Order: sequence, then C-alpha cells, then structure tokens
Amino acid sequence: MKLANRLSDYVRACCSGIWIQSHEHEDALADISRLCVEQQWQLATWDIEQGLQLSGQLNADDATTNDPLAAIRAVNALATPDGAALLVLTNFHRFLNSAEIVQAMVQQIMAGKRNRTFLVILAPTVQLPLELEKLFVVLDHELPDRAQLEQIAREIATEDDELPEDEQLRQVLDSAVGLTRHEAEVAFSLSLVQHGRLTPSVLWDMKAQTLKKSGLLSLHRGGESFGDLGGMDALKSFCARAMRRNNAASPSKRPRGVLLLGVPGTGKSAFAKGLGNETGRPTLTMDVGALMGSLVGETERNVRQALRIVDAMSPAVLMIDEVEKALSGVASSGSSDSGVSARLFGTFLTWLADHQSDVFVICTCNNVSALPPEFARAERFDGIFFCDLPSVAQKASIWNIYLEHYDLDTGQPKPRTEQWTGAEIKSCCRLAALLDVPLNEAARNVVPVAVTASESIERLRNWADGRCLDADAPGIYTRRVSTPRKSRRNIPRNPSIN
Repeated sequence: MKLANRLSDYVRACCSGIWIQSHEHEDALADISRLCVEQQWQLATWDIEQGLQLSGQLNADDATTNDPLAAIRAVNALATPDGAALLVLTNFHRFLNSAEIVQAMVQQIMAGKRNRTFLVILAPTVQLPLELEKLFVVLDHELPDRAQLEQIAREIATEDDELPEDEQLRQVLDSAVGLTRHEAEVAFSLSLVQHGRLTPSVLWDMKAQTLKKSGLLSLHRGGESFGDLGGMDALKSFCARAMRRNNAASPSKRPRGVLLLGVPGTGKSAFAKGLGNETGRPTLTMDVGALMGSLVGETERNVRQALRIVDAMSPAVLMIDEVEKALSGVASSGSSDSGVSARLFGTFLTWLADHQSDVFVICTCNNVSALPPEFARAERFDGIFFCDLPSVAQKASIWNIYLEHYDLDTGQPKPRTEQWTGAEIKSCCRLAALLDVPLNEAARNVVPVAVTASESIERLRNWADGRCLDADAPGIYTRRVSTPRKSRRNIPRNPSIN
C-alpha cells in the first residue's frame, strides 16, 4: 500500500500523531500534498529553514515563523468544522529533546482528536521520547518499486540508444532496486555520462556506496563461480534449481536458503559467493558483530534496519559467515548483556521464517553444538547440508583448478592428501608458486585442520551422520569410513612363547 493510502486511513481513523520515516522528504511531501488536494484537507509544512508554509489561513507573521513551538500551536488555526488539517514537521526529531516542545505536542495530539488537526513528523529515523511513544503511529515511506524506477530511467535516458532492450533493462532495474529516487537518478545519469547508456555496473557501485554508509552490510563484488569450486555437486544442483524455478514463483513458494555445516576450509563461504554470480544476484554479507551497538536500543534498531535493507535489495543472496560465533552468547544473554543478543536472535529468527522478499539466505557453521536448536528447524532453511572432507575425485578436480590458477606444472608429483581440505590444497599451490618449489616441498608447510582439530572434527562428522543432507551426493549424509591400514602382527622374539 502506498504512503498516501496508508496516511489517508490513519487520518480517517483520527490518529492525530503520525511519524513518517523517509529519506526522501520532497517525494513524501508531494504524495501528502496530492492527498490533501484530493480530500480537500488543509496542509501546512514547517522546517527550521523556511519556517511555516501554508495556504492563507494564518497571518503573515505566523506563516514565516521558524519557532518550532509556535508552529505546533499554530495548527489549531487550520481546523475546519468538517475537514482535516495536517501540519508536516520536517526533521523534527532534532527538537524533541525540549520538555516544552514535547509537552506542547502531547497537548496538541489530544486536542487534535477533537478538532481533527494532525501532527505529521517527517524524519529519516524514529526517535520518540517516552512521553510520545504511545501517541504516534509510525509509517515507512517505501523505496521506489520497479515501475517507478523504470519511469525514472525513461525520463533520464531520452534517446533510443541510451535505453537498453527488455532483458538488459530488467537487469538494470534489478540493479537499481533498493536505491532511493534521488540515488537512482544520480546513478542513471552517471551511467549515461560514463558509458553513454544505462548499465548495471554503475548501479551496483551506487549500491555498494549506500551499504558502506550504513555500515551494517557489505556487497560482495568478486568473480567467483561454481567452476572455481571443486565438489559440492548436490548442493550446487539443489540451490541452482530452486532459484531458477523461483522466477515465476509466488512469495509463498520462494526458496528460503540453506545452512551449511562442515569442516573448516571445505568451501562453504566460497560457495555462497559463487552462487550469487551463478544466479545473477548480488551477494550481501552481514557481520552480526557490526550490528551490536553501545547505546540502549541501538542493536535492535540496527538489526531492523539491516533486514529492511536486505528486503529492499531483493532479489539477492544474503551470507552470514560462521553464524555460530555470532549466536554464541544467546543462551547467557540475560546475565551477560541484558538480553540484547537474545532479542537480536529472536528478530532474525522471525525474519527467517516470515520474510516475503526474494532473498536466499546462506549461513555457514563450523560448530553445530554452539547453535541454538530452534535455529535449524523446518521452514527457516530449505535444507541443512554437511560439507565433508573432499573425496579422491573431488581433490583431483581441486588440484587441477589451483594448479592452473597459479600456473604450476600439472604433471609434477602431488603430496599425500588423505586429510586435506580444498583450502589446504589451495595453500599448497600458492606456497609452491610463492616460494618457487615443488608441491611436495611446499606441502611441508601445510598442517591439515583435520590433524590440528581432529577431535572436534570427528564429533562434527559423527553428529552430521544421518542428520544432514550430503553436499556432494544426493540424499542424507553418511560418513565415509576409511579402511584402516593393515598392521603387521607383532611376533615375540622369545621362541618359547610361540
């Protein structure tokens, strides 16, 4: 529902305190003005620079005041017997530290229920003092949808050769989703200046700047693909098929994501980055630690803001790496951080189960014992996949990928790699290229994680046996049991014992 429609409903319901959260005040004011003209309501606006602006109901002195307290008191003069009067206060959150202004707003909101006068605060953030929390309703001014973005694009790209064809235009609009109207206009214009036509790359650069300013998410722009990742055939097929079929799916049939559990270094994070490129979607990375704030309520506000950004940038892939470390303090949150971690976790769980946006979530985990049990229940993820140590065939594929990548001799002898992960094969190839030595010599500097953390990895593999999907082959994961090497029977040297 558009802003004007929702605002109209609250005005008709005589809700005299309305807070509109918006970064685009000019567009929000235009929508409110059109609504007031259609409904024949009185409209006044105020900001600290231009003062009170209205249409002929007050005298000249009141119409130019930049006193916020006087502006609140002046709205009663707009009241009419059978209509409504709206006073829009732009960026008024800056003045709510004053006890006089807060008290005046409380009295005006109470009076507004009788004479149908409405205080509308237009601000980029919601900062309500305790006295006003129960008196205001909060509305969001949504970011432009694809139809609005296409209209902006056609207004800026007026020449035929500047506007791409249908399929390329769809990619441009996908790249623009999540930008404000002003940001989209700047990005479209910059694309024409740099390339002579609308291109997605400029829009992705603008999105990356937007995310960097928020500090809550980052946009991964690497060139990874499934061809750079050996193994995980079942996981690749599952995710690619689910996301391809999603093109015409309704919100209730959209894929939700996967939880990747496994040995460190088996390619879980690389898979998440490659999936975005394979499906033509941006890969957003969320650092849960960056969401934690030092002020009361700041963490909860950061989480809600981050999830709103993720929803606005759909279709997208959202990656949360090593999620067990981010959620490790949930169990003791009540005694350690006053419940902040538990509230963060609850908000994220609710979003995982209920979000309707086209966002595919990938969480990676190395220690399942640190995860709360409710995190992995059905309908939060489409599947829990276990990424085991690569098989012999998969290791051969991984060797080929990195030998070619580092321009090494593919025919040289390779070290024994029974307990190696893909990351350790990559490290061996990189060290061989860096030190200009054969692979066998470079392998002396590589200690497998399956050796350094053998006990924890054994527990992880035993837990996953029969409980997770196999990332390498279709079906449930069954632990591969290696055949122990036969040992020679010890024969006592004393002949009398034989």
